Amino acid sequence: MNANTRSNKTVLIVGGTSIDTIIHLPAPLTGEPKTIWAKKAYKAVGGTGAGKALNLARLGFPVLMHSILGRDAEAQQIIKTCDHPNIKLVVDYLDEPTEQHTNLMAPTGERISLYTIPPCESPALDWQFLEAAIDTIDIAAISILNYTRPSLAIARAAGKAVWIDLHDYDGKNPYHQAFIDAADVIFVASDNLPDYKTFMREQVAAGKEFVVCTHGKAGSTALDSQGNWYECGIATGYPLVDSNGAGDAYFSGFLYAYGRGKTLQESMQYGATVAAMCINSEHLYPENLAPEILEQHYAVQLKANTFTSAPGL
Repeated sequence: MNANTRSNKTVLIVGGTSIDTIIHLPAPLTGEPKTIWAKKAYKAVGGTGAGKALNLARLGFPVLMHSILGRDAEAQQIIKTCDHPNIKLVVDYLDEPTEQHTNLMAPTGERISLYTIPPCESPALDWQFLEAAIDTIDIAAISILNYTRPSLAIARAAGKAVWIDLHDYDGKNPYHQAFIDAADVIFVASDNLPDYKTFMREQVAAGKEFVVCTHGKAGSTALDSQGNWYECGIATGYPLVDSNGAGDAYFSGFLYAYGRGKTLQESMQYGATVAAMCINSEHLYPENLAPEILEQHYAVQLKANTFTSAPGL
């Protein structure tokens, strides 16, 4: 994508919507039997697809999002939450419950996520809606769910840029390989990938445009196709309320900046800013998120020089 031709792109998002029960614990969960009094608990829309869509829409991106949902109240809650002028939601209804998670949150933001009602693995879907709309799509952000695999081939055949978020990939699980192979751009977390730099080098050597690796509170790292490394610290001054959705917020802030011709370094800084704004909210997105608000927050962080504390090469 040439920096001179970037603009707000129409983003396809396939999969990744759920209803989450979020339980904040007074201390990290340990193995021994015990009774725990939660600090607070609530239900909210979750999922990596919803997280990206809800942030990108508020940042001005037209979003086409596909989801599989049950015929239940949880589905209606997702539909209501995703009711935004910039989101066109396409739903395939199944005679199975809507995906649900239970997220156990430590006070410092670490999460144990239980798939209490997993997504349907292989529903019989008609992808005609995507084939009809594919010419209007610029970027395809396809969730790493089994049912989304046919959309990879549709996007690739149409020559669309495929951005894949591998989340906590461990560097060897074969489940992820088709998504890796289809990707033009990869995002990944280093939680289960200690040798993340080797993985990043391998992916760039395989032809990826760039790879971004996030490290939670330790910042993020990127590698481009020319072999240039970039490091970015986190944005500071945002008290932790709920860390759910921070990775998708980072992705969205990054894409917002990259779509406006910003450098990879600047795009990482915008991503870090949206992620920090997100953890200050119980939602998957900052409640006041808009381009002008993001620019204000970014300017404050840039002036304070908060992005320089990063892992180092």
